[in-house]
Amino acid sequence: MNNLNDISLVTQVAVFHNRRAFDRLVVKYQSPIRRFFMNQTLGDKQLSDDLAQDTFIRAYVNITKYRGLAAFSTWLYKIAYNVLYDYRRRSKTACDIDGVLGVKMRQTTGDSNLKMDIYDALSRLNDSERSCVSLQLIDGYPINRIAEITGMAEGTVKSHIFRGKKKLSNYLKQNGYD
Repeated sequence: MNNLNDISLVTQVAVFHNRRAFDRLVVKYQSPIRRFFMNQTLGDKQLSDDLAQDTFIRAYVNITKYRGLAAFSTWLYKIAYNVLYDYRRRSKTACDIDGVLGVKMRQTTGDSNLKMDIYDALSRLNDSERSCVSLQLIDGYPINRIAEITGMAEGTVKSHIFRGKKKLSNYLKQNGYD
């Protein structure tokens, strides 16, 4: 039923250029998309907001390309993943030129120690592991949907999740969590 509502809204946007329908999609998905980016950027709120905004702009511009073969949320997360991939590629180039990390320092004011520990733990994962683990553990996506979003084979997704969970577990155990 939820997917039918999404398809109805997408149709209104694609056919009638109904911005209110798109606003409803943004309201529905902005928190999950922003949370995805928060986990990928290790808590950088400003960068997460920028990447989320870029995701919704790309979704609006390309909404006529949505075919309904997968859930709208999967299509949107695929765009988000590609936005992240593009950002990382640009940041890597800047990193190579400047000799500094492409990840901005996050503000810790008001953050709980647990949130900082989780971001520190996530920082131990490589980009692919972090994406796969956060899509499964935090966003609740099954392996097949993560494979659709990332464009990776299901076996590769499983490997990234396995290695990522192991690294997270080891890091958290070493830092006093059971």
